[in-house]
Amino acid sequence: MSTTSDEAPGTGTATAAATCTDVVLLGSTGSIGTQALQVIDAAAPGTYRVRALSAGGGHLELLAEQAITHDVEVVAVADASAGTVRRLHELLADEVARAGGTGPGPEVLAGPDAATQVAGLLAMPGRAPAGRGAGGSARHAGERPASEKPTRAVVLNGITGSVGLAPTLAALRSGATLALANKESLVVGGALVRAAQQLPGQVVPVDSEHSAIAQALRGGRHEKGMTSPVVTGRSEVRRIILTASGGPFRGRSRADLAGVTPGQALAHPTWSMGPVVTINSSTLINKGLELIEAHLLFDVPVEDIVVVVHPQSVVHSMVEFHDGSTLAQASPPDMRLPIGLGLTWPERAEQVSAPCRWDEATAWTFEPLDGEVFPAVRLAREAAAASATHPAVLNAANEQCVAAFLAGRLPYLAIVEVVEKVLADHDGLGAPDLADVLGTEAWARRRADELIARRGDGGHGEIGGPGGQASSGASGGRTSSGASGGRASSGAASRR
Repeated sequence: MSTTSDEAPGTGTATAAATCTDVVLLGSTGSIGTQALQVIDAAAPGTYRVRALSAGGGHLELLAEQAITHDVEVVAVADASAGTVRRLHELLADEVARAGGTGPGPEVLAGPDAATQVAGLLAMPGRAPAGRGAGGSARHAGERPASEKPTRAVVLNGITGSVGLAPTLAALRSGATLALANKESLVVGGALVRAAQQLPGQVVPVDSEHSAIAQALRGGRHEKGMTSPVVTGRSEVRRIILTASGGPFRGRSRADLAGVTPGQALAHPTWSMGPVVTINSSTLINKGLELIEAHLLFDVPVEDIVVVVHPQSVVHSMVEFHDGSTLAQASPPDMRLPIGLGLTWPERAEQVSAPCRWDEATAWTFEPLDGEVFPAVRLAREAAAASATHPAVLNAANEQCVAAFLAGRLPYLAIVEVVEKVLADHDGLGAPDLADVLGTEAWARRRADELIARRGDGGHGEIGGPGGQASSGASGGRTSSGASGGRASSGAASRR
């Protein structure tokens, strides 16, 4: 798409500049959130209005700076402790004064539901228009009044973990476009996310692999899934090829991984990510979660999704069509590209990231996944096929195991071993509601914690043994219904 002659590089297309996009950014102080603000700041003034930010509360100084710099209306923080809320108000006031403003600053929401509240902001009536002067900043003083521009609404969910599910549902119910970087939303509550969708094509994937797939799908017909603006069930897709970097331990044997430390597992060769995602990438649990996400996003059977190792991380994924053609999306590893597409889809902004170099000798290699050393992808396939709640169990158990590994309480290889055991202890539900999903997650966390504690000595105990067949969720074992989280009875899937 060409630009007009008076546009500077990196300022967005002419079409994008003519439309103001309202943005709610969830997880603003994390890796996705900070890069999203870089993309927004590089665009032409008036292209975006950041209406609200949310964060966990671990980086209050950064959150306050972001809020006043972008003149947001609402700031949400998950930590509702009095000290955190008081400190955030102080930091916001300091940033307002530093910006030369006199306004009261943005509204502050605090608590575990705060992100969910702001996720639905763009559908809330009676809100003051953006730019009301939270910080008094003159940063956008030259732009036209927002009322003179057509607007679109995007909620970018960059939260890490299954706590992103409720905000995802709220964003979809608001009618806004959901730019989804929180894969756990789909993994944990796929059917719930699908039911909350108000419009075809309302979900735009931000994971680099799923963004690549969505881009490649435009080269053929695939009128299925959450991302297609037309849903007829017709498709020309034969397979999806999901690429994986292989992480820091590609080519190692299982014996080589026995003594892996957190520092080694956090040293990803290609991507800079948060600690949980980086550990998940090293075990390939992340690729398993992405396989489930692709299955749900694009309505492609898990058996038609192939994982292939591509160490250079330049080809982000591929789509193979029935006629034998394979379309790939390639770009240097830079999350700003899929983030930018999440904000402008289906249009493209100018120069969001650097393209591939074609004036240098380059080799891209592909190799099969070693499923014996990295069984996580197999577990994900089995979880997706087992029941609607098995993926939630996989994700919740893994989150507990990763935390234990980073804290030195669980050896590296036991991460996937514990996850596999917790999956084996769960029967599943066929049609869970939100309470069922949350209850199942709670049970999976308790069961994982029990198995981790049983190892006690840093990894020399046995996984399994007595306790997996407990009759109540309180002990971390089976329960009679998904509402309390554990094993469902044989009739649970048809109880509605």
